[in-house]
Amino acid sequence: MDSIKAQRVLGLIGSSSLDGMKAAIISTDGVDVYDRGPFLNVPYDDALRERLRGLYAGGGCSPELRAELADFCASVVRDIIDSYAETIELIGFHGLIVGKDASEAYEVEIGQELAAAVNIPVVSRFRAADINAGGQGAPLPAVYHQYISGCCDKPVVVINIGGISSLTWIGSNGECLAFDTGPGNAAVNDWVFRHGGQHMDYNGRLAITGKINEPVLASMMRHKFFGKYPPKAASRNMFNEKLEHLEGLSLEDGAATATAYIAESIAYSLALYVPEMPREIIICGGGARNPSLLRFLRRRIEKAELKTAEDIGLNAEAVEAQAFAYMAARRRHHLPSTFPGTTGVAEPVICGEVFEPPLAER
Repeated sequence: MDSIKAQRVLGLIGSSSLDGMKAAIISTDGVDVYDRGPFLNVPYDDALRERLRGLYAGGGCSPELRAELADFCASVVRDIIDSYAETIELIGFHGLIVGKDASEAYEVEIGQELAAAVNIPVVSRFRAADINAGGQGAPLPAVYHQYISGCCDKPVVVINIGGISSLTWIGSNGECLAFDTGPGNAAVNDWVFRHGGQHMDYNGRLAITGKINEPVLASMMRHKFFGKYPPKAASRNMFNEKLEHLEGLSLEDGAATATAYIAESIAYSLALYVPEMPREIIICGGGARNPSLLRFLRRRIEKAELKTAEDIGLNAEAVEAQAFAYMAARRRHHLPSTFPGTTGVAEPVICGEVFEPPLAER
């Protein structure tokens, strides 16, 4: 077993919302975090984004696309090392998860290629061990959410709004429950791309000028996923059929209704599935930067104080990348990252596979 010591670890994650690759550096031993370093959000170029959009639409991942994604990820790693004069000892990489629903989803895995390209050990395939142990394979970052919530009044909920949305509930005695709540930024991004040619609703400007169509929203909420008890995991395309109900709305009204769909599903999950309503709710992920979404959430959640990760001294967009750096360190030191309350496994599971760079290059 490796000795327990802090390492400089880079977390790298590509969002299913297709906005780009996020990279964040922390110093951690997998138990404590001693320093949080720089963060980069590197947008995909238009050509790669369109190829990835095709991947989510049902196209397979060709060897050429896999190589292109590995090259892109390697360039992000080199950029953050060169720009900030960092020395990285380990990388935690979360591959793109593709599939109609969580049970059919697969991970686009490039851990070995990335390790060889940057000559740094890479931990990836986090969800595989959890699934093999009978878990849902998601949400994975709950162990880090539990750590960052140490300064908050309990019970507390950490909500990540990325391509899909998930929550982690931490009780007064440290109990932890995590599950996906439903749609996230991908729902809005896909709508505004199809009907407005934009990659996202920047700062929620379309949603705030539009009007929520309540009958459409109500019909969208009639999805079997919302009636399923945790543990449960969603996938990017799971809600596409319901999102078709937006067709016929104006660009602005569709953006407002899709944004409200995210807020409504989160509020519904809090009302039905957490053991006790939290005193505080911490929002992280790209959704924390959408004022319209935060406004819709505050309208629907009145019994808890809603904050963003910035309010507790964190970069909201960096949290998930930091989480995979944290889990990579836990894997290096043989510490579990998923638990019965977070993914439904029978017992805690050590997650991730370590890919070492070729010996000749080390």
